[in-house]
Amino acid sequence: MNTYIVLLRGVMPTGKNRVPMAQLREVLSGAGFAEVRTYIQSGNVVLRTGLPAEEVEKSVYELIKTQIGPGLAILARTGGQLEAILRANPFTDVDISRVFYTMFAQKPPIHKVQELLSRDFSPEQLVVAEEAAYMYVPGNAARSVLSNNFLEKKLGVSATTRNDNTMRRLIEMSRE
Repeated sequence: MNTYIVLLRGVMPTGKNRVPMAQLREVLSGAGFAEVRTYIQSGNVVLRTGLPAEEVEKSVYELIKTQIGPGLAILARTGGQLEAILRANPFTDVDISRVFYTMFAQKPPIHKVQELLSRDFSPEQLVVAEEAAYMYVPGNAARSVLSNNFLEKKLGVSATTRNDNTMRRLIEMSRE
């Protein structure tokens, strides 16, 4: 059995992307996933299964789409993969609460990454690595140029973003 952290993209407490966490736990458990736990209301799941990550993503997508409603991008990662993303954080001398980690569903095309990185977002900063983008947003994130939607649009890939506290808590949950 593998433990995966399943990240749902764009879950909101209300509206078209509403996914009630209690219902999600029930649906996933009913489909055979083990030890299904959620963290906060924004689409973070820790579960155990014998399936590989790609099959977890497909299965969770279909279960949510058919039994709850929204069609969301789903990323399944191990705790070790999230730990590696945290270790690779290039922003080590800033307020960590202002660093955001964006994980990609697919590898972004290099020419789009290069084009994006040629821009100056000051005072915000962006680094794009193989598995994730790192955004340092010193001001109000709601007013930031850098965001999950912006990166998806510019890179042409599905992605989901989490803050440092959420990443660390999900890693901790994957070890329990």
